[in-house]
Amino acid sequence: MNSLMRLLPYARGYVWHFVGVILLVLVYNGTSVLQPYLVKIAIDQDITGPAPNLHGLMDIAGLYLLVAVAGLAANYTQVQLLQYAGQSVVRKIRIALFSHIERQSMRFFDTNAVGRLVTNVSSDTETVSQFFTNFFLSMVRDGLSLVLIVVAMYQLDVRIATYCMGLIPVLFAISLAFRRRLRERYQTTRTRLSNIIAFLAENLAGMRIIQIFHQEERQAGAFAQLNGLHRRASIAEYRLSVLFNRTFELLGNVAVAAVVWVGGWAVLQHAIPFGTLYAFITYIRQFFQPINSITQQWNTLQSTIVAADRIGKVLAVQPDVAEPVHPVALEALPPIRGEVRFEDITFAYTPGRPVLHGVSFTVPAGAFVGFVGATGAGKSSLMSLLTRFYDPQEGRITIDGIDIRRLRLADLHRIVGLVQQEVHLFTGTVADNIRLFRSDISDEAVVAAAKAVGAHEVIERLPDGYQTRLFAKGANLSMGERQLISFARIVALNPPILILDEATANLDSQTEALVQTGLEAVAKNRTTLVIAHRLSTIRHADRIVVLHQGRIVEEGTHEALLARGGLYAELHRKSAVDAVGTGAAGGAAR
Repeated sequence: MNSLMRLLPYARGYVWHFVGVILLVLVYNGTSVLQPYLVKIAIDQDITGPAPNLHGLMDIAGLYLLVAVAGLAANYTQVQLLQYAGQSVVRKIRIALFSHIERQSMRFFDTNAVGRLVTNVSSDTETVSQFFTNFFLSMVRDGLSLVLIVVAMYQLDVRIATYCMGLIPVLFAISLAFRRRLRERYQTTRTRLSNIIAFLAENLAGMRIIQIFHQEERQAGAFAQLNGLHRRASIAEYRLSVLFNRTFELLGNVAVAAVVWVGGWAVLQHAIPFGTLYAFITYIRQFFQPINSITQQWNTLQSTIVAADRIGKVLAVQPDVAEPVHPVALEALPPIRGEVRFEDITFAYTPGRPVLHGVSFTVPAGAFVGFVGATGAGKSSLMSLLTRFYDPQEGRITIDGIDIRRLRLADLHRIVGLVQQEVHLFTGTVADNIRLFRSDISDEAVVAAAKAVGAHEVIERLPDGYQTRLFAKGANLSMGERQLISFARIVALNPPILILDEATANLDSQTEALVQTGLEAVAKNRTTLVIAHRLSTIRHADRIVVLHQGRIVEEGTHEALLARGGLYAELHRKSAVDAVGTGAAGGAAR
């Protein structure tokens, strides 16, 4: 419930819309309660009275029609107004949630499945919208309807109305008996649905691995098992919900039968007129309709509380990497030269298990420095720290002598550009993906960036050149083409510091040679840090840093490190053997 209350401020801008809904509900409920009373008057005065009155009957009929039309208009307007307000509130929540997720550091995404986050942004927010539309309307409309019906019943006959009020404790007892069980079953259903979505997202992302290792049958079995658990939970939830609703329906029919018995006896004894009995029967049916509606909305409330709790937990997470309290304005600094310094850096993804141990080095402005080492040596961790995807537990990182924790993240990411092994392209044109949808980067700048990395000729061969529309993740391009576009993107954005994280690992030899030529142009007058799997990428680097188990064990040029005969020389020897093996295998295949 606290999480639900936390979402209410998002409705602050639509208070008057909800006030308007309440006023329209009053009109609609008033017309609904007035209709049986008009029929009662027609029966008692104009039909069964001492002197039947056709003219009075016509007046009542006209008034009844007018009341019905007014109720219809009020109902239509209230629904439209409420939907506008409710959907607007949910839109604000969804945007706020997405923006909050975007601000999270990488550790958040390490521990939260993508499928569950998708559920939070889409399904959970849609569930919350039911609170601002269905639940709110039901509470206002049905609550006011109950009050008006009780007043009308007491106005007709105090004794029969008092008998009817004896049903209220029974109704509350039934609600309390079902409430906890309904909530538990709904939570179970939602959890199992979330598991299905998370499993589906994970498998779609890893479909290549599933197919190449023939895991389709196993994964299909696991998916079927998850769906079976969800089906059982859903059936159990709906079984209890149906039992709950049918119990109310049975109680309503018993109440009508009791009113017919008691009221009918009163009519036969001439204690009340027949029109009053008709009105009572109508009111008792109307009495159970809002109660049944309110109890049905209990499920909506339970689902909203669960969804709001899940949303609230995400909104409550504060980024591990925080914006500086007193940031250094990038505009106030002299032009960035690009000197990078790591000072005694210790870092761990998991507390107590550091992956970097007291790492210190300096990359001079404009230098081209390569980082090599076996898998898990800490190369990518260094670059993740420089971009502030994570913060180190000890030490500091500076750019031109300024601690990067004093820079706004947006400013830091203007200074430091990143090209990763796995390129992410967005749905849109090639040009849009190079400029990243920034309007301040002209078409001429996009073409110049593509030419700088050797991507221009490749793009020109596409069906519509720079206006070729890309599918999600650039699925209609080869891996080499995607990598070239990511290089062009960096040139267009023009950061003074560039990180290449295994950026040529997935390129064929011909494309790699093309990219290598462009890379030299990109690195000119720019500080470039390269994580290299293929040592040929950094052969001509100004300096090569060799890491082993989170520590720097060697530094120097390619020739100096080979002459030393240490770990780099061993990595170079293995790389040469692998290259020969790959070439031989390729020759055999041909």
